Amino acid sequence: MATLYPTSPTARRKGSPRRAFLGLCEAGLVKGIPVGHYAASADDKAYAVRAAALLNEGKQNYSTSSLWQAVENDPAKTQNGQMDIVLALWKNNLLVRTT
Repeated sequence: MATLYPTSPTARRKGSPRRAFLGLCEAGLVKGIPVGHYAASADDKAYAVRAAALLNEGKQNYSTSSLWQAVENDPAKTQNGQMDIVLALWKNNLLVRTT
């Protein structure tokens, strides 16, 4: 979190990115982390798992905003750091890849 948000302590304390990460762990999508129960939010987990699936499809290169738009069809909702986590893990080859 300090790397993603070096100048924003508030952003580092956000719960949504943490819950997205834990949701990916629960689903067995983070390399080296066994499937298990990690107390993730159902919504944040669903967003993160869907984003990981889209990245695995490999149909396009996503930005944070374009990935969020593909995950959540409601333009009134904004992502709260969940896509930052998914993309950071993806770019660092830490997500399980199915393609």
